Amino acid sequence: MLLLQQTTLVPKLLLFSKSDFSFKPCSSSLSTRLSLMDKHTKSSSLKQFQSPILACQASTDTHDTSFRKDDLPVHGVSEVIVGVLGGGQLGRMLCQAASEMAIKVMVLDPLTNCPASAIAYDHMVGSFDDSATVQEFAKRCGVLTVEIEHVDAATMEKLEQQGVDCQPKASTIRIIQDKHLQKVHFSRHGIPLPDFMQIDDLEGAKRAGDLFGYPLMLKSKRLAYDGRGNAVAKSEDELSSAVNALGGFDRGLYVEKWTPFVKELAVIVARGRDNSISCYPVVETIHKENICHVVKAPADIPWKIRKLATDVAHKAVSSLEGAGVFAVELFLTKDGQILLNEVAPRPHNSGHHTIESCYTSQFEQHLRAVLGLPLGDPSMKTPAAIMYNLLGEDEGEPGFHLAHQLIGRALNIQGASVHWYDKPEMRKQRKMGHITIAGPSMGIVEAQLKSMLKEEGSESQTAVKPRVGIIMGSDSDLPIMKDAARILTLFGVPHEVRIVSAHRTPEMMFSYALSAQDQGIQIIIAGAGGAAHLPG
Repeated sequence: MLLLQQTTLVPKLLLFSKSDFSFKPCSSSLSTRLSLMDKHTKSSSLKQFQSPILACQASTDTHDTSFRKDDLPVHGVSEVIVGVLGGGQLGRMLCQAASEMAIKVMVLDPLTNCPASAIAYDHMVGSFDDSATVQEFAKRCGVLTVEIEHVDAATMEKLEQQGVDCQPKASTIRIIQDKHLQKVHFSRHGIPLPDFMQIDDLEGAKRAGDLFGYPLMLKSKRLAYDGRGNAVAKSEDELSSAVNALGGFDRGLYVEKWTPFVKELAVIVARGRDNSISCYPVVETIHKENICHVVKAPADIPWKIRKLATDVAHKAVSSLEGAGVFAVELFLTKDGQILLNEVAPRPHNSGHHTIESCYTSQFEQHLRAVLGLPLGDPSMKTPAAIMYNLLGEDEGEPGFHLAHQLIGRALNIQGASVHWYDKPEMRKQRKMGHITIAGPSMGIVEAQLKSMLKEEGSESQTAVKPRVGIIMGSDSDLPIMKDAARILTLFGVPHEVRIVSAHRTPEMMFSYALSAQDQGIQIIIAGAGGAAHLPG
C-alpha cells in the first residue's frame, strides 16, 4: 500500500466503460469532428497518463460549443464563411461551386437531409424564417445570403443594424417577397410591366375585370412560386372560385392584366459589391403547368429584342440594393414589347444551364458577388444549350423509377450532363434534378433532347439529323435566307437555320464549320450583307 502511494512512475491501467464515452454516428455532412469524451480526465492525477482516443462525432447539436470546424484556418479563395438561408437544390449547387474554390458554405435548413446537407461545410438544422435561429446562425458566418426569398426580412434588417453583412440587402428581400410591392417598386422606377392593381374584396375584383378585361390573372402577394399562388378567371362568374383557390382575400391578393405573350424570356444578372453589373445571355423559358420545364440558351430572338430584354433586366436590378445574382423573368409580346414578370434575388432555374454552357456559372458568380470578388465572364462557351427539368412524374418509388430511366437515356446522349438533387421524397411535379445538353447548334441539341425523351423501342427513336445548314450573319438576312429553307422543306431535305456571324462571333463560326461534318451536315448555305440575296 505504501509502495503504491509513493511510486508515481508506475503506469496505471485505466478501465473505461461504454458509458464513459459519447459516440454519435458520422453524418454525411462535412461537420465530422475528433473528440475525446472522457469523464475521468476531470482528475488531474490522471492527465499525465491520458492517451488520445478518437471518436467520430457528427455535429447534430446546433448549440455545441466544443471544437468546431470554424476554428480551422481557411485557405480557399476567400477566408469568409458564406451562410446560406435555405439548403435546397440551389444551396446544393452553391456548395458544389464553392468546393472548387475551397470557399466554406454553411446552410440553415429545417430538413436534416436537405439536398445541400451532404456537401455543405456545415449544416445547422433549423427554420430559415425563425428569428432566433437565423440570429444564431448569423453568428457563425462572415456574410449572409439566401437561396430562397421566403425568409424573415425583419430579422435580416435587425442583423444589418447590428453589423451583419447581408447580401443582397434586407430591403431587397422585403420588396421581392411581396409580389405586389415588387410591382409597385419597379413601376416607380420606370420598368415596363403588365397593368396591375390590388384587390381587397369581390367588388374590387369585378372593377379590375371591367378595367382589364378577361381572362384576368389573380395572384397571391406572398409565398407564391412555381405557379403556386396564381389563378385565372376567364369571366366575372369565375372570380369567386379563383379567389377561393388562392385562399381568400385575407391571403393578400392582386390582379394583373392578361399578357398575351409570344415567348417567356429570362436574364440572369450579377451585381457586385461595387455596383458593377454583368448580364448573362437572354434565354427562353418554356413552362409546363406553370413550372419551368425547358430553358433554351441563347433565346432565338432578334438582336434588338435581346438588347431590349437585357436593358430592362439591367435597369430592374440596378434599382435594388446589395450584391448577388438575380433572375429577371420577362414577357415578349407579339408587338415586340418586353414586360417584366418578376425578379428573384438569388440563383434561378433559368440559369442552371450556365454550369456547362458559360465560362462562369451563376452559382460561382453569386459567390463571387457576395464575397466582393471580381465578377466572372458570363458569356457562353458553347454555341447552344438546353436545360431540361426532371419533374416528378409519379409519387414515391414509381416516380423514382421513371426518373432513373430518363437519366439512363441521358447518359447516352453526347453533350448531356445530369444533375440529381438527391431529394429523399418524390412527388408529382416536384423538381428532382435537371439535365443540360450543350452542343454546336440549337438544332442539334433540340434533336438530342427529343431523342432522350423518346421511349426505348419507339419507332421515332432516332431523330432526323439536318443535312443542310443555313447560316447568316444577322436576323436582318432572314427574310431572304428563309427562301432557301422553304425550298429544302418542299423537297423534304432535313435542315437547320442558324444565325452565326463570322464577323461578331468568329469562334462560334469556326466551331460550327468544324463540327458540321460530324453532325451529318453535307452542305452549308451561308449568306451575309450584300451576298444574302444569292440563296434566295
